[in-house]
Amino acid sequence: MIQRVQSIFLVISAIAMGLMLFLPLWQKVSIEPPEVATLNAFHLTYEVLDHNTGSKQSILKNTFYIALLGSLSVMLSLYSVFQYKNRLRQIQLGALNSLVIGITLGVLMYFVFKAETLIEPTQRGNYLFGFYLPLTSLFCNFTANRFIRKDEKLVKSMNRIR
Repeated sequence: MIQRVQSIFLVISAIAMGLMLFLPLWQKVSIEPPEVATLNAFHLTYEVLDHNTGSKQSILKNTFYIALLGSLSVMLSLYSVFQYKNRLRQIQLGALNSLVIGITLGVLMYFVFKAETLIEPTQRGNYLFGFYLPLTSLFCNFTANRFIRKDEKLVKSMNRIR
């Protein structure tokens, strides 16, 4: 049921992970020589501007693991919304979704640390808005699980009263 507060948190979690798929996650820029490294959910792009020819050379590295895990998290969140009649299954799906989001963050950090060495290893890159969306999703998922447990506890206490 969409009017339950945990359903709203699960939908927000799904939206956050869905947005992560389409927004840049991390970027590092070097001025001399002009180089840019950008990470999104599908690929890591490394661009170098050649001063002699004036052409831009791009190297793409596949990072589809981030997109795959993000998509799985979106599907788990949305599936969990429609399991409102079975709260125990919702709790299990929430725990699994938290694990998937945690793995997504781990893979994301792996690619960030790997990309840090491409351009001036002493300089740090910038974490963009998309990087913080999995953290938002994880928070919403934990909050939804808290409210699901609260509902389950309320139902069990009502059964004892009868």
